[in-house]
Amino acid sequence: MDIQQLIDHGYAIKVYPKDTLIYEPGMVPRYVYFIKSGEVRMVTVSEDGKEFIQGIFKMGQYFGEPALIINRKYLAYTIANKESEIIQVGRKQFFDLIETTPGFSINLIQTLSNRLFYKSMMLEELANEKAEHRLLTIINYLLNDIEVGDSLKVTRQDLADMTGLRVETVIREIKILSDKGLIEVNRGKIIRPNKK
Repeated sequence: MDIQQLIDHGYAIKVYPKDTLIYEPGMVPRYVYFIKSGEVRMVTVSEDGKEFIQGIFKMGQYFGEPALIINRKYLAYTIANKESEIIQVGRKQFFDLIETTPGFSINLIQTLSNRLFYKSMMLEELANEKAEHRLLTIINYLLNDIEVGDSLKVTRQDLADMTGLRVETVIREIKILSDKGLIEVNRGKIIRPNKK
């Protein structure tokens, strides 16, 4: 779904300042959130306050639809990583979009499938004790979404939160992976290399 189409159909844009909570566990879903600009992270928080990143959503993407589709309360927090412009689409309007917008239902299936694949992959990785293997898997997964020569736009802290590792471990393992030639690092940034 093109964000401009939503704007053209009269949907309002709401601005969420950096670090604003959009929704939290236990809330009843009322909207699907389409990102016009900015970035949002979805996290679960452990009892000791450690965040585990479930996903990061960027401009042109949307989130919140699984809970809305099955009418279940949210299980995670969503927080604006930076100031974000977001369009809220209510339940009825969202189902209308699925029925009336060519290609949107296929896009929705692909989006949900990607998220399911990511969750399955991460469950398998969290069961793996080896930090190097965990980190390499998530880096390779993230590299698939960028162009050759571009760098990952995630911090070492993000990688730690995604893998359940400590930041110090991530920093050490990135150096090891780079030294082994398993990843390419340029000026501290992990980049997608040319395929050999």
